[in-house]
Amino acid sequence: MMSLGLRQAARQLRLALAGLALGSGALLSLALAPWHMLIGLPFALAAAGWLILHASSARTAALAGWLFGLGYFTFGLSWIIEPFQVDPERHAWMAPFALVFLAAGLALFWGAAFGISARLSRGVVRLPMLVALWSLAEFARAYLLTGFPWAAFGQFWIDTPAANLLPWTGPQGLALLTLVAFLPLALLRTHPAAALLPLGLALAAAVGVPAPGETVRTDRVVRIVQPNAPQNLKWHPEHRWEFVRRALAFSAEEPRPDMIVWPETAVPQLLNYAGDTLQAISERAGGVPVLLGIQREEGGAYYNSAVLLDSDGLPAAAYDKAHLVPFGEYVPFGDFMARFGIHGFASQAGAGYAAGPGARVLELPIGSALPLICYEAVFPQDVNAADTRPDMLVQITNDAWFGTRSGPYQHLVQARMRALEQGLPIIRAANTGVSAMIGPDGAMMDQLPLGEAGFIDAALPAPLPPTLYSRTGDWPVLLLCFFIAGAAIFLPRALAPRS
Repeated sequence: MMSLGLRQAARQLRLALAGLALGSGALLSLALAPWHMLIGLPFALAAAGWLILHASSARTAALAGWLFGLGYFTFGLSWIIEPFQVDPERHAWMAPFALVFLAAGLALFWGAAFGISARLSRGVVRLPMLVALWSLAEFARAYLLTGFPWAAFGQFWIDTPAANLLPWTGPQGLALLTLVAFLPLALLRTHPAAALLPLGLALAAAVGVPAPGETVRTDRVVRIVQPNAPQNLKWHPEHRWEFVRRALAFSAEEPRPDMIVWPETAVPQLLNYAGDTLQAISERAGGVPVLLGIQREEGGAYYNSAVLLDSDGLPAAAYDKAHLVPFGEYVPFGDFMARFGIHGFASQAGAGYAAGPGARVLELPIGSALPLICYEAVFPQDVNAADTRPDMLVQITNDAWFGTRSGPYQHLVQARMRALEQGLPIIRAANTGVSAMIGPDGAMMDQLPLGEAGFIDAALPAPLPPTLYSRTGDWPVLLLCFFIAGAAIFLPRALAPRS
């Protein structure tokens, strides 16, 4: 009887720990946009620290980390079901599988960090080891298999003084500092000084770092057009030209700006056959240059492109999207997946898009610009990949794919982070919003809300001087993670008493 009772108690304890891991991960996700509930963050990360400290084995730690990640990504990335609702008869059945498999797959990075930390260290040393390996897991998540850094920890801090660290450390450095500050809170009862000292130092760094320089508006005016085409109607034969006419009307308004920007895939034609449409756009714009999103074909390959129209309506420059969305703009192992009815969502060009050659600075009438098409703005390494520093970033996007709840707001936060990291303004044209002129300090200077058709005429801010992060990239933080991990392994051995 006692043996049965002990087994039941052990089972209940395991379930309680699993619930703690799942619940704490979900609580942490509420620090993301649009909720910004930072009050739960210390409790969630303290729970993560407690789980690693009390894990009886590496396997137990790995399971705890995986469950923590499963809770975090399931709630934080719940918007991922939205693309499947655009054509529900074909795709709705895949929505729950997509969310669960994505969350479970991303959580594997965290499970590995927890498990290896428990394998390589003991006692309180597990906390600095987890700081290092969790940060390295986030590096891996951002880079491996084309990368997916969405919902990274640095995104918690966009509207706080801590965001001023981004020009210095980049997003990975801010994520590392988040773990340094809050994981040790697991020691609050037994070692209060050790628990609070890292938090105090992190707060001092966040408050003490100088804010970016003053934002100065230039006399160059950009018109940002937001046609607000619902995704289920955007390509519908009876409606698609309605949204083009809407964008044309916005472009024709007086007074004339210096440049006009339309969102991603704003023209429902291939560039190859859109000559008359482009001419009409230029005429309605009064000869003002227009940067717009359109698909094009070359050599049998289809591209998601940003094209600059000159004053005569002719393509003067183009950029082809290089960082494509897996299963959205292309399907890995496409022929095999097609047997199961799995195709890319975003492309209207059959099998999907081909990737462009990479980051390319375009010369616009208002200055040099690095174009970012939709999802490319979530990758800081793509922005750093440009050969020369531009005067601005230009993001054209169709956030109708992300629904109206959390997805568009999380995407916007990441665009604001790119501005801060680089010290560059961002012109952001989004089909359904949020369109904005973002200052080089990440501030929302002018904006159109989600779900509203219209345009804004915004004065372009001048760029700030190059930031430290724009010069160094992620290398310093990556090396620091390895240093912390090495110290957590070798220092306890070096300080251990010799027999």
